[in-house]
Amino acid sequence: MVPASSRPLMGKTALVTGATSGIGLATAQELARQGARVVLVGRDSAKAARAQAAIQEAAGPEAAVHVKCFDLSLLRNVRALAGEMQQEFDRLDILVNNAGIMPGQFTLTEEGHELSWATNHLAPYALTNLLLPLLDAAERARVVTVSSVAHWVGEIEPDQAVRNSPDKYSWLTAYADSKLANILFTKELAARLDLTNITANCLHPGMVNTALMRPDTSVVMKALWWTARPLMISPEKGAQTTLYLAASPETASVSGQYFAGSRVARCSDRANSTTEASRLWRISAEETGVE
Repeated sequence: MVPASSRPLMGKTALVTGATSGIGLATAQELARQGARVVLVGRDSAKAARAQAAIQEAAGPEAAVHVKCFDLSLLRNVRALAGEMQQEFDRLDILVNNAGIMPGQFTLTEEGHELSWATNHLAPYALTNLLLPLLDAAERARVVTVSSVAHWVGEIEPDQAVRNSPDKYSWLTAYADSKLANILFTKELAARLDLTNITANCLHPGMVNTALMRPDTSVVMKALWWTARPLMISPEKGAQTTLYLAASPETASVSGQYFAGSRVARCSDRANSTTEASRLWRISAEETGVE
């Protein structure tokens, strides 16, 4: 039994996407250890069951761990997840938009969106907006979105036809663009939620040894990944900044910031552009049908 004094999140509800491995699993495990009721979201039911068992073993049998299996690259699944959350919970204190992929070959989802754009940006944009009523019902709520230092080379292509063109596609730019979108989304969300009980922040977790790449990731990217592996940090260390933003008393009133190493970090000029952020919001609303 974990002492109550070490369970500061007792009574809180947290949802973590991409929570069946890597940073997401480490984040969910620590939130549960601190007493939060945790909802794990993953695509694979078997992996989700193993993650649930691992968290309950680490956090104790009293840990409340729920599982939701959805592929969030599809907006219909994002809506279904939000619908289930609204039916089963009366509030949401912590939302961690962690799920993400490193693009492989060019892929369009069934709904007509480039896969990494759909997974890394449209899904957290839509899910956060759909869950705003639950977040607003909490005494104080936090939205934490995992971005990347890769955003420095990103830019937002406003034309969906260009983003959906195989001739224009690059795995590097697709990933960097989606990570830039994470920051712009966070800054616009924080501005829109100013004077509410909801904060929104994003972060670079560091170079973490996770299962981010897909089987069809380019040979060049795989070679770079394996070369860099000795320098990578563990998922537990990679989750530290996420947890700092999700649970630390020090960040309870901080909003609209980009963090790295558990401190406010510098981001690119594009990431600081209010014009870009406003334009991205309009694009996202049009492409998801969620305002």
